[in-house]
Amino acid sequence: MSVQRWIRFLHEGVVRIGLLEGADIQLCEGDLFAGAQPTGRGVRLGDVKLLRPVEPGKVIALYNNFRPWLEKLGLSVPAEPLYVLKAPNSYLDPGGVIRRPLSDTRVIFEGELGIVIGRSCSNVAEDQALSHVFGYTCANDVTAVDVLTRDPSFPQWTRAKGFDGFCPFGPAIATDLDPHKLVLRSTLNGSLRQQFTMSDMLFAPEQLVSRLSRDMTLNPGDVILCGTSVGVGVMKPGSTIEIEIEGIGRLSNRFE
Repeated sequence: MSVQRWIRFLHEGVVRIGLLEGADIQLCEGDLFAGAQPTGRGVRLGDVKLLRPVEPGKVIALYNNFRPWLEKLGLSVPAEPLYVLKAPNSYLDPGGVIRRPLSDTRVIFEGELGIVIGRSCSNVAEDQALSHVFGYTCANDVTAVDVLTRDPSFPQWTRAKGFDGFCPFGPAIATDLDPHKLVLRSTLNGSLRQQFTMSDMLFAPEQLVSRLSRDMTLNPGDVILCGTSVGVGVMKPGSTIEIEIEGIGRLSNRFE
């Protein structure tokens, strides 16, 4: 099957879904995960406001899942996926502004591939895991790094990654891609900061879906952020951060 890029957007005051084809959108109706169908009508991309392509019940963010990052930090290979949850208030649309927290802290970007679940699964076998995936998106797992280690008695993962707007993702969900061959690029103010391939993952997408589904039921719309690699960096107010994956698109946000 050919790759389809599904988007969610605001048009004439109504939230709609559609298929992105260049600068045109083919309007669709129905449930995104239950066979939404084209209406035969279309609009121009320039005439709509892009929204995050789905409203997840939960976003699961992986830690230490790329070999180059592990080697740089001198970390050991984890026996199982290590992850945290991103709070719903952190979800942000493409083009939205990431706001600096009121507390004084460095804020970093982390370009990541997002796996979007399409069918509910619990304790799914690895060889069946990708059949429960709807598609893939771009994401930025923003982190307030000083908050994380501010109290030596308790690493504050939830707080550091849960500020308002700290989880932009989109602009589209692309279907029928081979996730193992995807390459991610992150640019800060037009300067390339990250470029890595998903083949460097310690736990591949099918392993992530399978193993995480042993811990919790994964539902349609849930997103798994696959982790990041070397090149993450601090964003200063006024910066523009872009996460691009060929076949999916470019996620662009300002940091203020």
